[in-house]
Amino acid sequence: MRKVLAVFCGALLVLPVVPALASADPVADAVARDLGISAVDARARLVQQDRAHVVSDGLRVSDAGRWFDATSGRLTVAVTRAEDASVVRAAGAEAVLVSRSAAQLSALVSRVKALGHSFRSVGVDVRRNDVVVSVVGSFPALDGVRVVQVSQPFVQQSGEVNPGDPWWPGSESNCSVGFPAVDSSGGKHFVTAGHCTNDVSQAAYGESGQRNRIGTSNAGGGRSVNAREGDMGVVAVTESGWTVSPVVNTWGSPAVTVTGSKDALVGEAVCHSGNTAPQFECGVVNSVNQTVDYGSVVIDGLTLTTACSQGGDSGGAWLAGSSAVGLHSGGQSSCSPGSTGDNSIFQPVNEALTKWNLTLVVGSGSGDVEPPTAPTGLRSVGATSTGVSLEWTAASDNVGVTGYDVLSGSTVVASVAGTSASVSGLTPDTSYSFTVVARDAAGNVSKQSDAVSVRTQPGSGGERTFSNGEDYPIRDFQVAVSRVVSTASGAAAASVTVQVDATHTCSQDLNITLVGPSGRSYPLQRYGGYPCTAFQPKAFTARVSERAAGTWTLRIGDNGPSDVGLLSGWSVTV
Repeated sequence: MRKVLAVFCGALLVLPVVPALASADPVADAVARDLGISAVDARARLVQQDRAHVVSDGLRVSDAGRWFDATSGRLTVAVTRAEDASVVRAAGAEAVLVSRSAAQLSALVSRVKALGHSFRSVGVDVRRNDVVVSVVGSFPALDGVRVVQVSQPFVQQSGEVNPGDPWWPGSESNCSVGFPAVDSSGGKHFVTAGHCTNDVSQAAYGESGQRNRIGTSNAGGGRSVNAREGDMGVVAVTESGWTVSPVVNTWGSPAVTVTGSKDALVGEAVCHSGNTAPQFECGVVNSVNQTVDYGSVVIDGLTLTTACSQGGDSGGAWLAGSSAVGLHSGGQSSCSPGSTGDNSIFQPVNEALTKWNLTLVVGSGSGDVEPPTAPTGLRSVGATSTGVSLEWTAASDNVGVTGYDVLSGSTVVASVAGTSASVSGLTPDTSYSFTVVARDAAGNVSKQSDAVSVRTQPGSGGERTFSNGEDYPIRDFQVAVSRVVSTASGAAAASVTVQVDATHTCSQDLNITLVGPSGRSYPLQRYGGYPCTAFQPKAFTARVSERAAGTWTLRIGDNGPSDVGLLSGWSVTV
């Protein structure tokens, strides 16, 4: 049987070659889990990120930084001139006028480095138009430089032998496979971390104990960098019977096939896969082109994210949707899921591919590049003061349509498998324009349908109870987040009622908090106590000072291990 070197980002598996199966979107599922958002919101975010990249690729303007804004779902560009702002807006992005140009920010970074003072990382924060330097100790004050105190340094991660199928550089501890690539003569390789490939012409193995050789790491020298230039290296796959595959292991979820590569945008959701549990984790890009001091080496051009990682993940694959964006470099020695700080670091993958003139191996699947036809006959079949119901005629595809996205402008407001959808959370007596697109299993998206305009019914302001019935799992050391949009008029009552329909094996582990439209938090239950008793659906009363209209958020944090729970719905009476 032919063997496959599967790019299971930290897993080298001998697999029989079988046809790929169509599946759900495991990247969206992981983003929803790790960012505390719904599956619909996660899928919408990934679609919006892809559109932001398209806009960014076509935008030719002098700017001080670009990022993906998750609130608006659009590319945002910092510019110093009003005429550039007009160009940005005409391209479909948001523009922000700032005081410092890209050249001025770069000069500030150089000034920080020239001080000779120790730091953990330094680089431009494009969203705040300044330079941020993170330090464990003290640092001199400089105009335009923001100092962030941190408790621990970054480390380049290595690890012990763990369950799964990592790759071993010689007799050393395991690293993770990054992405497959071929050279100009068809030779097979994979790119990974430079600190995993630093030894010249070192044997690379698929099993511990120097068994099941795959090929040679850093063959002949010059195929590994772990210095200012970056943290990247190449392993040549030379042993008979091995080939390479673009299929990324998502460790229990359906596999993801790599379809291309790109450079990550600040603000977009990314995921990485590696050898160490929990193996497939997601977060948000905090900054790009950062200089990181690992203690033993200083590296430029790295990307910092909120995702957690562990030893043994080094070299593994970072994805934005199905696009390759990076190779795992390092991170903190410990990490709490849900953190918004700088936790994990990756080396941009395109830099490695360009340096060694390699071509990324991408999934061919069925070779399907034909998009579905545009849906037709989009129509409204009902409207309330806060929602509308839509139907349309099915699209067709050469292989098969797998789902539809409903858009209001450029924002995905619903994702469904069939030919009808309900859109909620709308404003009374307001006109909305909707379109719908179809998608297939290969990720091809149709053109938008003709638009339909719908006006919501006038609201009496008498409705005071609002609910969300979507399921959210309550996981160990994570926060389940669910939102409702109130259209009630006036001020909220001094005491609001919150009905929480949830079950959990240990009520004492739960922090339950209501967040009002103003952003103020109102604790409903604090964790603590022993022994554990089960949490059952329960009504809470919270004294608030809020307007009634706006987004109300329920947050349930699980602060203990080995629990299971589910938030099946909740309501707030304002």
